[in-house]
Amino acid sequence: MKIPFSPPDIGEEEINEVAAALRSGWITTGPRTKKFENRLTEFCMSRRTACFDSCSSGLEMTLRALGVGRGDEVIVPAYTYTASASVICHVGAKPVMIDCAPNSVQMDYDRLPELINQRTKVIIPVDVGGVPCDYDRIYEAVFSKRKLFVPSSEMQDIFGRVIVLADAAHSLGARRNQLMSGALADFTAFSFHAVKNLTTAEGGAVTWKRFEGLDDEELYKTFMLLSLHGQSKDALAKSKAGGWEYDIVAPYYKCNMTDVAAAIGLVQLKRFPGMLKRRKRIIEYYDRELQDCGVSMMQHYSEKEKFSSSGHLYLVKLINRDEEYRNKVIERMANSGVATNVHYKPLPMLTAYKNLGYRIEDFPNAFDMYKNEITLPLYSGLTDDEVFYIIDSFKKCIWDI
Repeated sequence: MKIPFSPPDIGEEEINEVAAALRSGWITTGPRTKKFENRLTEFCMSRRTACFDSCSSGLEMTLRALGVGRGDEVIVPAYTYTASASVICHVGAKPVMIDCAPNSVQMDYDRLPELINQRTKVIIPVDVGGVPCDYDRIYEAVFSKRKLFVPSSEMQDIFGRVIVLADAAHSLGARRNQLMSGALADFTAFSFHAVKNLTTAEGGAVTWKRFEGLDDEELYKTFMLLSLHGQSKDALAKSKAGGWEYDIVAPYYKCNMTDVAAAIGLVQLKRFPGMLKRRKRIIEYYDRELQDCGVSMMQHYSEKEKFSSSGHLYLVKLINRDEEYRNKVIERMANSGVATNVHYKPLPMLTAYKNLGYRIEDFPNAFDMYKNEITLPLYSGLTDDEVFYIIDSFKKCIWDI
């Protein structure tokens, strides 16, 4: 067998909807994008949603809307993909990295309060693998340090505390404490990249909760300005009779979602419950078959902690093994036709962040998570035969080395 790591689950319905968008004569931001935003808001049980061309753009434009900039600090996990931190650099702020808790991919919540100071404006938790962070613990830290908060913009003044912006690139469809991902943090950024549970090929969105004093319509307009050069009218508004005239209110950015992308997203969202159900079934297979193999697996469901994940990634730790052993397993899996991956190489191990002065030695728990982690294929298009082939191949690889 040849089993890729994470191909998109695209069917004829998505293809037909894209064809309909192409035939409509409207392919950039338009009615389908607006409809997709509304459907996402309903799905997440949030207040409002703005779509972008990527999750990274959504994160960055939220920081910009909040007035985060030079001299500010944003707390971000060391154990994540670069996008979570690079957006902080883009706005001129300083990423303040936090280590994982021991034996966890999530941040060390016990250490979070000590990193919050008068320069801290935002915390970016990351829902690795689709498991929602413990936002109760995060808000507990935020409110414990509320007196230190010094707002530097009108938006920050509305909140009067450090703002929580979730990097939920993995967690659309996840829940914690009966709340959907999208209604857990102040702001939540999703990814619809080709490898994600729900894809628009490329794309992302930011959704937010209701907050006293926050004008949802004004914030939405700000996001639209930020994503389209600061232009006071989008193409749909300009297309109306006599509506050509516009203004540029500021020299902003270009990161809007197109209706072609939204067409895929609308169908994907309709199919999403079934796709999530299939992912959870595959997780059940993995959990059952790998429990006696000398590995530990990411927990995707906990009745005690009241969360269920989106089943985006299946992370496995090879207990008491090192990088060399893990890499041999990856190579042997590839030789057997199964593509695997690693999530993640901690940020302080990467050249960009080493050049900024970060050292992996300061993040020992992140390194311990990374050094023997391997991610198995997990996507809704996997057949039972393919799942059990992956399991059998994995067992042979870890037993033969």
